[in-house]
Amino acid sequence: MGRYFGTDGVRGLANEFVTAELALGLSVAAAHVLGDVGAFEGHRPVAVVGRDPRASGEFLSAAVIAGLASAGVDVLDVGVIPTPGVAFLTDRTGADLGVVLSASHNAMPDNGIKFFARGGHKLPDEIEDAIEARMRERWERPVGAAVGRVRRRDDLHESYVQHLMAALPHRLEGLTVVVDAANGAASEVAPEVLRRAGAEVVAIACAPDGLNINDGVGSTHLEHLRAAVLAHDADVGIAHDGDADRCLAVDALGNLVDGDQILAVLALAMREAGALHDDTVVATVMSNLGFKLAMQREGVTVIETAVGDRYVLDAMRAGGYSLGGEQSGHVVMLDHATTGDGLLTALHLLARVAAVGKPLGELVAVMDRLPQAMVNVRGVDKERVATDGAVLAAVADAETELGETGRVLLRPSGTEPLVRVMAEAESQELAQSVVDRLAAVVSERLSG
Repeated sequence: MGRYFGTDGVRGLANEFVTAELALGLSVAAAHVLGDVGAFEGHRPVAVVGRDPRASGEFLSAAVIAGLASAGVDVLDVGVIPTPGVAFLTDRTGADLGVVLSASHNAMPDNGIKFFARGGHKLPDEIEDAIEARMRERWERPVGAAVGRVRRRDDLHESYVQHLMAALPHRLEGLTVVVDAANGAASEVAPEVLRRAGAEVVAIACAPDGLNINDGVGSTHLEHLRAAVLAHDADVGIAHDGDADRCLAVDALGNLVDGDQILAVLALAMREAGALHDDTVVATVMSNLGFKLAMQREGVTVIETAVGDRYVLDAMRAGGYSLGGEQSGHVVMLDHATTGDGLLTALHLLARVAAVGKPLGELVAVMDRLPQAMVNVRGVDKERVATDGAVLAAVADAETELGETGRVLLRPSGTEPLVRVMAEAESQELAQSVVDRLAAVVSERLSG
């Protein structure tokens, strides 16, 4: 059996790879690994289960709930809710584990299964490995009163909303905000939270039907958000992905504001408030060089990690840092949440705009985003990218050419047989030229 868990839970085509049988087996195994703590403490284990509105989430959540209850776990079914909402409620209710059915920004036919441990924390590799190992073991089924009970708890959504409102650093009166929830898990809660915070809200892509999640909308498709911001003369546009753990933005002129720029604005705001621990922010190797140069100029230390919010989280916990994130819009604010929360990020970004009375476009000017180009080279032996002499020589030549005004990065994909070749430079043309040359070397040397 290959490893089911990838960089962020189990994900794939629903009803082909992510099947009801897999969901049932994983939930039983997770009940044994994560629920055993509660059993040892003398109480019946409890799990919080939520999902995004994909059609396949209906039967997959039913399978997860059945697996948990059959293993003796009481289930709080919170229905459609953002992934960070499940993390929060796992902590707030004192549950032993949380489970989310979502494929995040992936297209509707996909789905995924993500687990949280007690406290709402993501699982380390060794716990995921333990869950997979338990899937192959025999187990004693509880009977009678020992089986788990299932309760629908839509009322817990209000607890999540109140948590977000409590974290709001400044009211949003005077701002007109367009929010695009990708027809996903935040379709109800995102407009509601922004209105409670005082903003005038225009909601688009907030009408999920089970089939339209991420369909040309949300954080991976910003065209409709740009158009709506301009049409409504809005101050800011906010875009989430299907499970709302990401946040990207559009300024009043329709310009994209990515995760690096959001991180820069929040870092300086938090430092001003004395909330940026050790004047340090955690980012990934994919963060734009312009972000790193801006933080260096402002006296903020940047710690780099591998790509993936779990690695950002690991570094933040290890150093006690309060802010970290990715270019994709995953932003983690550990003073308020255990994982990335797109709604929390949006509230803090908008609060900064309202507090200083400056347009978002002016705030993000703190960093100059260097032009970036990237090519995915498929069908290559990605394990050799760090050792092949010709590839390393080509990288060295490109780095010499770019000097301090750019950089290159070759990164093997964590989930596919490909190498991502990325370059940043003073111009888009130069970045693309460097990427094309390096991609050709990678393809020639590592194919076959």
